[in-house]
Amino acid sequence: MKQILTGFLLFTGIVSGYSVKAQEMTETKSVDQPAYKMAVGIRLSSAPAMINNSVSFKYFMTHRTAVEALVSFCDPFALGALVEFYNPLRTSGLQWFYVAGGYLGFSKEYNAEKAIEERKTYFGGQGIVGLDYKFENIPLNLSLDWKPELNLVQDINFEPAALGFTARFTFGH
Repeated sequence: MKQILTGFLLFTGIVSGYSVKAQEMTETKSVDQPAYKMAVGIRLSSAPAMINNSVSFKYFMTHRTAVEALVSFCDPFALGALVEFYNPLRTSGLQWFYVAGGYLGFSKEYNAEKAIEERKTYFGGQGIVGLDYKFENIPLNLSLDWKPELNLVQDINFEPAALGFTARFTFGH
């Protein structure tokens, strides 16, 4: 329980820091605006990455930079934070993006030698490359991405095959 609380506090601190930066940037608004300001939805993934099927929260700090928080509630329970950089394509509402971030995960694993269930904490880096589309007349955003992960704590492990599809409800302009 202490590990979950510590992870949640770490995650909240990271997201709060980005929120403060975002508020400062809103005061000096740019002429260019993102297609949407915030979005909340579900991300489905094809691979057993630490953060796979998850809830996604995205907030644009500028028209080209967003922060995204991912929370997986399954086993492993995991929290992820990403800073995303967007580039528009010729089609209205369509952008491609790339990203870097990290995650913190907690799992329960059975240790056959000790005949007990152990709790483990994982920490690592993740990146994303993908496409993001915001429908013009409805508050819906869809993303298709590739999100590899590199686990650094507990065991060093690379998960290269994590493809994801995200559907989000959007807020603001």
